[in-house]
Amino acid sequence: MAMTQIYDTAELVAKDQAHLLHPVSNLHLVRRDGPLVLARGEDVWVWDTNGKRYLDAFAGLWNVSVGHGRKELAEAAAEQMAEIAYVPTFFGLAAPPTIELAARLAELFPGPLNHVQFTSGGAESNETALKIARYYWWLRGRSDKVKVLSRRMGYHGIAMGALAATGIPTYHEGFGPLTPGFVHLTAPYQYRNGEGLSENEFVAQLVAELEETIAREGADTIAAFIGEPVQGAGGVVVPPESYWQAIAPVLKRHDILLILDEVITGFGRTGTMFGMQQYGLAPDLVSFAKAVTSGYVPLGGVAVTDEIFDVLSEPNRMFMHGFTYSGHPVACAVALRNLRIIEEERLPENAGEAGAYLLGELSKLQERPYVGNVRGKGLMLLVEVVADKGTKAKFDPARNVGGRLEAATRARGIIVRCTNDGIAISPPLTIRRPELDLLAGAIGDALTEVLG
Repeated sequence: MAMTQIYDTAELVAKDQAHLLHPVSNLHLVRRDGPLVLARGEDVWVWDTNGKRYLDAFAGLWNVSVGHGRKELAEAAAEQMAEIAYVPTFFGLAAPPTIELAARLAELFPGPLNHVQFTSGGAESNETALKIARYYWWLRGRSDKVKVLSRRMGYHGIAMGALAATGIPTYHEGFGPLTPGFVHLTAPYQYRNGEGLSENEFVAQLVAELEETIAREGADTIAAFIGEPVQGAGGVVVPPESYWQAIAPVLKRHDILLILDEVITGFGRTGTMFGMQQYGLAPDLVSFAKAVTSGYVPLGGVAVTDEIFDVLSEPNRMFMHGFTYSGHPVACAVALRNLRIIEEERLPENAGEAGAYLLGELSKLQERPYVGNVRGKGLMLLVEVVADKGTKAKFDPARNVGGRLEAATRARGIIVRCTNDGIAISPPLTIRRPELDLLAGAIGDALTEVLG
């Protein structure tokens, strides 16, 4: 389908190279080679400014869950802008869609997660959750409970508190000392951390590490444990099925709040509306963002239980945390319409079915000598590549496996996230069998081109 607007790609690339600072990118390479400029989208497809079509198999950045080009969402935004474009939630103010979205989310979240503070995205959401956890204990007269447990390979954003919780050293380098009070535990990554152990033995080892860490740090100094139900940006780490049910009671016993980071897993990606439903979890706080609006407008938030909200609502005290765009009415109006699409089109169910099929197709790649592990939950998957299958040795970064895989996949018209460790896949939840087959085939062919 032809684009409605004609673009001068060379001019756009030159302006980008001169002026745009790209996040989480090799700025030297972007400045040298220029970006891939995407100008239009429809469902699972996007087009660059030269008219080439790509399967967006990373859903933007894990977030375009209902697909591109949904006019219903554009209409919801326009209608709200025409009514009133901005109302803060500071000082007891609110707009109708902000109130309605908070109420709708209270209905969707399992258990007593009935109170929401809105943010503009995932890092702000996790920053908010961490601050609320500390503030909650302070209000309860336990001001020493400030430490936060998180996990290596976990990703919680790159604001300063969220950055300290993030357990991926690459994100820390060069940004000065980390915010103190964060302790990292082993990721529930059986392929590399549970060598020679059964699943039950591995989980027992992780629980023992948690107990030992709490004993060493002191339960009376630990405010919360933050974790993604399925770790995303750190490598799509799907925990053993019994992991969360073993971890949660330990936290409860030691009066440590459980913060679930549902920024990626929320709103259908794992095959249920929330990742916590995959594991029967009842957290104290939940952070969310990304798919709440399918990325059409920035929005995030934190839901807390009735018990936490009651403590925060202490008389004669201001709650001194929030953001200018907390509860932005346009974003909330889009979110309400987006959630209707997710439910009406049964997209969590499709994510479960499509993800199981794609995992089966990609698992055939494990026969290859350079594919160490294929894993996934719903429509978040990863093909891990290794230099040596026996030792699980990683490729030398000098070989630029990630860059070469990126070039090979884009040449085949698919957009995925490629690193030296492999290929991460996270398409819109609307994807169907023909596109899944195309995606699996293109990944297999790209791996053959790069690694033989």
